[in-house]
Amino acid sequence: MTRLTGRALRLTVFVGESDIWHHKPLYSEIVHRAHAAGLAGASVFRGVEGFGASSLIHTSRLLSLIEDLPIAVVIVDTEPRVRAFLPQLDELVTEGLVTLDDCEVIRYTGRDDPPGTTDTKGKKSS
Repeated sequence: MTRLTGRALRLTVFVGESDIWHHKPLYSEIVHRAHAAGLAGASVFRGVEGFGASSLIHTSRLLSLIEDLPIAVVIVDTEPRVRAFLPQLDELVTEGLVTLDDCEVIRYTGRDDPPGTTDTKGKKSS
């Protein structure tokens, strides 16, 4: 598992919940490709309301007929690793938005690390 501390790049991919890649959700394909690429981590967040280029408001409110809610896939790793992953998004994302933000990772430890081990800055994990 990748250990990441310090400067990093956050990649956020905004797509629709109903976007599909080869009969499976697009957000799932992005996460699986990020994992296969060895990136430090990825999470998927489902929005409750939003709109994009179509200007249609998508909402989770009970009376709404639109069910294509916004999805954000967030990936964090070093800048070179994230930038190396971008060509895969060119293949996958036909409609959506991709943003890149500099960020700082305070601490990242994998589940397989034994308790009491230290991170790359010498801090003890619990």
